[in-house]
Amino acid sequence: QVQLVESGGGLVQAGGSLRLSCAASGRTFSSYAMAWFRQAPGKEREFVAAIRWSGNSTYYTDSVKGRFTISRDNAKNTVYLQMNSLKPEDTAVYYCAARPTALLITTPSYDYWGQGTQVTVSS
Repeated sequence: QVQLVESGGGLVQAGGSLRLSCAASGRTFSSYAMAWFRQAPGKEREFVAAIRWSGNSTYYTDSVKGRFTISRDNAKNTVYLQMNSLKPEDTAVYYCAARPTALLITTPSYDYWGQGTQVTVSS
């Protein structure tokens, strides 16, 4: 069993930055693929970014490429999402997800999910 706790959300003006963190419990964190998803009001949950267990491979949805960076610190059981040049359309609840796999997964087929953290970008 893995528990995920997100933090770092908040209100920011357009063009600003936020860094989300996701702290994971469990001793096998380093064997999990990790990802960030987001869900805006009235919309389906969408993939944002994913990172392999080793941290040597990442993948982003097109709308955040060049602005967001996913990273992980396996020694701290934590995955991060650095978000720069934020836009109002980035406003959503952001969720951290984990799955014990060596693959990069971009669909919501993850085994464990956090409770979400709200990100609001004002124009």
